[in-house]
Amino acid sequence: MESKESLANKYIIALVPLGIMAAAWAIYRFPTERISLGMLALSFVTIFFSSYLRIQLPRAKTYLTMSDAMIMLSMLIFGGEVAVLLSILETAFNSFSLHRKGVSIRLKTAVTNIVIGAISVFVSIHIVRTFFGSITSVLENGDTSAYVRLLAAMALSLFLSNSIAISAVIAARSKRDFISVWSEICGSSLVLYVSSAVLAGFLAKALYQIDVFVLTVAAGVFALFYFGYRRYIEDMMQSAERAERAERARAEQAENHVAQLKHYIEKLEGSTDALQESHANLRQAAYYDSLTGLPNRNYFLDTLKRILHKSRGGNTCTFAVLFLDLKSFKTINDSLGHSMGDRLIKNVAKRISGTIRSGDMVGRFSGDKFGIILNDLKNKEEATAFTERLARRLAEQYSLEDRQIFTSAKIGIAFGDPKYPQAEDILRDADIAMYYAKGNEEDYVIFDQTMHTRAVTRMRLETDLRLAVERNEFELFYQPIIGLDGASLEGFEALVRWNHPQLGLVNPNEFISIAENTGLIIPMTVQILHSACTQIVRWQKGLHDGKPLSVAVNLSGKHFVHPALVEQIRTVIAETGITPACLKLELTESALMENAEMATEMLKQIKQTGVQISVDDFGTGYSSLSYLHRFPIHTLKVDRSFVSTMEEGSENGEIVRTVIALAKALNLTVVAEGIETIHQFHQLRILGCEYGQGYLFSRPLPVSEITKLLTDRNQWRNILPENDFGAVARNLEFTQLRLPGENRTDVLEIQ
Repeated sequence: MESKESLANKYIIALVPLGIMAAAWAIYRFPTERISLGMLALSFVTIFFSSYLRIQLPRAKTYLTMSDAMIMLSMLIFGGEVAVLLSILETAFNSFSLHRKGVSIRLKTAVTNIVIGAISVFVSIHIVRTFFGSITSVLENGDTSAYVRLLAAMALSLFLSNSIAISAVIAARSKRDFISVWSEICGSSLVLYVSSAVLAGFLAKALYQIDVFVLTVAAGVFALFYFGYRRYIEDMMQSAERAERAERARAEQAENHVAQLKHYIEKLEGSTDALQESHANLRQAAYYDSLTGLPNRNYFLDTLKRILHKSRGGNTCTFAVLFLDLKSFKTINDSLGHSMGDRLIKNVAKRISGTIRSGDMVGRFSGDKFGIILNDLKNKEEATAFTERLARRLAEQYSLEDRQIFTSAKIGIAFGDPKYPQAEDILRDADIAMYYAKGNEEDYVIFDQTMHTRAVTRMRLETDLRLAVERNEFELFYQPIIGLDGASLEGFEALVRWNHPQLGLVNPNEFISIAENTGLIIPMTVQILHSACTQIVRWQKGLHDGKPLSVAVNLSGKHFVHPALVEQIRTVIAETGITPACLKLELTESALMENAEMATEMLKQIKQTGVQISVDDFGTGYSSLSYLHRFPIHTLKVDRSFVSTMEEGSENGEIVRTVIALAKALNLTVVAEGIETIHQFHQLRILGCEYGQGYLFSRPLPVSEITKLLTDRNQWRNILPENDFGAVARNLEFTQLRLPGENRTDVLEIQ
């Protein structure tokens, strides 16, 4: 954007060449033959005295000056060339006089006035000559009508050229509209030029028709009248000034009282404004979200209370409450930073606000949670249709700082019911439905009463679970892990059960997810590790064959990323005295691959303790072979879903075959889960699987029943082939990788 001063400077620079051209024209065409005493006298008066000869109009701030009249007079008598030069000299002398009197006037302003004066006179003389020809001939002809028209043309042309040029400069400096500036100055300017033209016309006529003596006498009379009138005006102004001072003196006392009263009123108004502003700020903070400007939870609930109160006595659904949560928002916040997360929240808020109807309401509660009230619903299908549109809209791409970000929303819907006692209850049910939508990977879920019952049960379990950790109410069951080659007991997998005081033994599926969400999984796992290691050390001391037993303990993905994990493992080993190699920590494939780089570093630290690592449920996740090769792990556990359906030639059988071959290539041992039949047992032995567990050998047993198993660690040998213990030849074709191109039909290739 160009500055005001720069624009004005450009305009002035454009005018200067025109002014120079006008001055050059006047000098070049100056009528030297008409130089006379009268011309010199007129020039002297115009340059040095005309600006002083001015009269202020009564009750106005406008002055009638002689300078414009004298320049017009010189134009009528001696021609436009003389008038142009007089205009330049008069304006220059006037600027110099103002500067000597201490008036601040810049050189640029003086030059601008001189240039505009020269241009306006130059334009005026050419317009008059174009329409009237010689000015002298009009004066000599005595045609009053033509003479009046000439004076009018002269006044109007001077007025237009001068006012337009000055208005353009003022508009450029102030960045105002040209028309508005011109309209402000045109009235007074027109009066000045018309009056100057009339005065110049009379003087010119007098010079042509009256002799010098009479004119001199008339000039003397005019001078006496002028100075007398000016003295009269000055006396009037002095009298008015004295009267004004006296009136001001009389009003000072009253003004002082008024000022004091105004001071007190201003203080009172200031206090009132401050209170109102404070009230507005408090209301804004109490009812609106600072990031998005949307209503917050308080405002949302107040609105919901009013809607619920209005719906009392009705039997039909007229409104619905939606509870919305963004998917993977925490990941975006952690990876891209909170500022990017805030920008995403603002964009989401805009999309929701742009989707709802005019009578609906959207609010932001905290983080990535939003609430929506849909009013005046005709039926429930209208709410679900809106929810589907909103889910699609929020799942569209977001462009933030040249980044393409995707997220989606999980939405819970609770329909309005007059039976709800409180507004909070509706919002709670919508929240419960939203969590069901997240758990089931659905865009939205409609609340029903069974969800509330489950939520209450879950809350009770969470409370009891906290007490269970404090009271150590967890009991370990142990499922044997069998060496498939000799059908001998090699170790156990410790499986936790919750011995609830009222509910009895609670299955892990019912409380492990709660423990992970609440963070209780960490102290609970430490207790399990300590109990399992203590128990296995106790059993090993009672054995006499010298063959060590191992114990496998499941490790949650939540616990795996905990910074104190390695230190906790070292503490358990030190306190229980277990041989580190006898402890195996089982991690799911998905937990490892969630952050593969971090997992690699953590596994290296765990390996330094001497503890072994098993990948549980292998084949159900999404491992990358490159990462699997880099992970410092010892064992792969084939998931029971593949083993239990393993048939000759079946797809799952091929998966098991591939996993075992992969493990052999990576020098890893394999444990097959869920072995239930002798046929599966033999198939796995033939494929080279080292270890197995399942109901074929034993279900998970409490500590009291494990003693029987330890008395005879080879009690399962009766299921081995009859010809020899382990003498059945394995199919070694699948125990190692072979290069492509060998003349073998069963070569396994991994690319």
